[in-house]
Amino acid sequence: MARKIGIDLGTANVLVYVKGKGIVLSEPSVVALSKRTDEVKAVGAEALAMLGREPESIEVVRPMRNGVIADYVVTQAMLKYFIGRATGRLRMNKPDVMICIPAGVTSVEMRAVRDAALTAGSRRAWLIREPLAAAIGANIPVNQPSGTLIVDIGGGTSEVAVISLNDIVVSNSVRVGGNKFDEAIAAYIKRKYNMVIGERTAESVKIEIGSALPLDPPLTMQVRGRDQVAGLPRIIEVSSNEITEAIQEPLEAIINAVRAVLVETPPELSSDIIDKGMVMTGGGSMLRRINELLTEVTGVPCYVADQPASCVAIGTGLALENLEVLRDSLSGDELN
Repeated sequence: MARKIGIDLGTANVLVYVKGKGIVLSEPSVVALSKRTDEVKAVGAEALAMLGREPESIEVVRPMRNGVIADYVVTQAMLKYFIGRATGRLRMNKPDVMICIPAGVTSVEMRAVRDAALTAGSRRAWLIREPLAAAIGANIPVNQPSGTLIVDIGGGTSEVAVISLNDIVVSNSVRVGGNKFDEAIAAYIKRKYNMVIGERTAESVKIEIGSALPLDPPLTMQVRGRDQVAGLPRIIEVSSNEITEAIQEPLEAIINAVRAVLVETPPELSSDIIDKGMVMTGGGSMLRRINELLTEVTGVPCYVADQPASCVAIGTGLALENLEVLRDSLSGDELN
C-alpha cells in the first residue's frame, strides 16, 4: 500500500499531512544553496535561520512566490527533502501525494507543481484548490447544497471562495498575504524612522503587535535595525496602532477580494452565507482583529477556524482519502 501524503506547498511554509498521523511536518519554504556549486546546504527552519545572516558563498531563496513555483529546480529539491522526511528513509513504495494550489493559477503553473511532485519522488500526484482544501480541513460539510464563504490568507496569496457541493462556485485570488504585511511594515519603519529592518524582524513585529484594527490600550515593542543616515545599529519603540496604519494597503486588497466574491455569489448561496457567516483560515487569519474588520466592512459575521494555519494541509490529506467523492474538483493522475 502506498503511503498517502497531503502537502500544503505555501509561499511561507510547507506543511505535510500523513494519513493516520496528522500533521507530521511544518517548516518554512526556504532553501539555502551554495553559490559555487548550486548544492542544497539547508532546507526549512535551518535555512531560515541563515536568512539575512548568510555569507557571500551561500544564497538563501524562497522557491515559491505568490503561491506558485518561482524556481522549479529548487522547489523540486525542497519537495524531495520534505517527502523523504515524511516517509522515512526505508520506504518501500513511492507515496501518493495531494498538493494544494491557489484557485487562480494557470494550467502551466498547475503542471509545474504536479511535475515537481512526481520528479521529487511521488508515485501519483493530484492537485486541489486551496479554498476547497481549507474548507475540508476546517471541518465544514462541503458536500451539502449550501454555500460557505472561505477566506484563506496565506503567505503569498489570499483566496476567497464560495464552496457548495464539493466544489468552488465563485472565487477570487489576490497575490497578497502575510509576506505583503511584512513588506508594508518594513517600508513604514523605513519611511517614518529612517531605519532599515530585515524580513524576519518585520515578521516578528507583525506577530507580536500586529492588528487589523486599533487596540486599546495599544501594544508596544522594541525594534532593532540599522539607521539609514548614520549606518549604525539602532533601537526604536513601535506601537500596534502604527502597525495597523502600516498594513492598510494589503488589508484593503483582501477586503476588495471578499467584496468581489460576495457581489458574484448567487442569491440562494448569499442567504446561506448570511446565516452561517464566513470562515477564515491560513496563517494570516491569526492577525489580531482581522475577523472583526471583515465583519465591519461586509456586514457578514466572520469566524477564525480552529488551527487556521493547518486547515489547508489537513484538508489536502483528507481529500486524498476521498478521491472518488471529490473526483470532479481535482486535477491530476487518472482524473482528466
